[in-house]
Amino acid sequence: MNNPVRVRYAPSPTGYPHVGNIRTALFNWLFARHCGGSFILRIEDTDVTRKVEGAVAAILDSLRWLGLDWDEGPQVEGKYGPYFQSQRLELYREAAERLISQGNAYYCYCSPQRLEEMRAEQVRHKQPPGYDRHCRNLSREEQSQKEAEGITPVVRFKTPLAGQIKFNDLIRGEVVFENNTIDDFVLLKSDGYPTYHLASVVDDHLMEITHVLRAEEWLSSTPRHLLLYHAFGFEPPQFAHLPMLLGTDRAKLSKRHGAVSITEYCEQGYLPQAMVNFLALLGWSLDDRTEILSRQELIKNFSLERVSRTAAIFNRDKLDWMNGVYIRSLTADEFFE
Repeated sequence: MNNPVRVRYAPSPTGYPHVGNIRTALFNWLFARHCGGSFILRIEDTDVTRKVEGAVAAILDSLRWLGLDWDEGPQVEGKYGPYFQSQRLELYREAAERLISQGNAYYCYCSPQRLEEMRAEQVRHKQPPGYDRHCRNLSREEQSQKEAEGITPVVRFKTPLAGQIKFNDLIRGEVVFENNTIDDFVLLKSDGYPTYHLASVVDDHLMEITHVLRAEEWLSSTPRHLLLYHAFGFEPPQFAHLPMLLGTDRAKLSKRHGAVSITEYCEQGYLPQAMVNFLALLGWSLDDRTEILSRQELIKNFSLERVSRTAAIFNRDKLDWMNGVYIRSLTADEFFE
C-alpha cells in the first residue's frame, strides 16, 4: 500500500473527551505527522439517545488546546465531507440495501420483547449471548406479513456460519476469529440510524482511510468490520489496536483515579506540552530512559513498532512531575500568560 497515510480520530459526542480517547487521537496525529499523511476528524454522532450537549465543542477545544490540528473535519472542510455521521445517513441506507440485494444481509422483525426472552433463555442454558437467526431465512410471504403488521425491521448482517477471519494487527501480530463465534449483528436500526459497525466501515472506505488506530476494546469488532469489507468488495485498511490505559491500581481508568476528562486537566493548570509528552508515553516509548520529548521529537521518532502490547499505567504523580519540569522551563512572560 503506497497510498499516502490517512488516519482518522472518530469520537462520539456521548460525553466529554476522556484521556484514553485523547491518547488515541494523539497517536493517530503523531502517526500522520510522522508519515507526512492526513489526520481526519470525524464526529460519530449517530447514537442520538446518548448525545451530550456541548460534547462536540469540548472535543474540538481539547484537540486545539493540545495543538492536534486536523487536516479535514468540522470547520476545515475537505473533499470527503460531511464529517458528521448524522449528515451521511443516506449513504448508510444505500449500503445496507446493497448488502440485502447481494444476499449478505436481511431484515429482522424480532420485537425487543422477543430478544429479551431469547437472551434470558441463553443465560439460563449458559449459552453464549447472540441473536438466534430467527429471521435469517424468512420467505417473501413471511416478510410481507410482518410488514403488513406494521413492524419496522432492523437490518442484520448474514455472518458466514463456518470458516474464520484472520488479520495482521500492526501491534499484536496475527489475530484469528472463528466465524461461528460472531452473531448476525445489526447494521441499521429501526429508526434508520446505522450501528457503529456499518457507519465506520462505509466512512473509512469513502474517506480512503489507510490505517485504523483505535483502542484495544475494538479488537473484537474487527472481524465484523472485515466481514463487511469483504461483502462490499472494499480494500480494508490496516488495523492497530492500542494498549488499554489502567490506573496505578491496575484497574481500568475511571473517575476515582482523578480527573478523567481532558478538559479538567486544562482547568487545573496543566500545560498542553506536558500533557502531550505524558500521553505519548502511555503505551509508546523512545527507549527506556528518555522521558522529556518535545512535540518535534515525538513526531520524528513515532512509530507503531514502538507501541507496547501491554496496558499502560496512568500515573498522576508522573504527570505532576512532568508538568513541573515544563513549568520551570517557561520564561517569565510565558509563565505570566
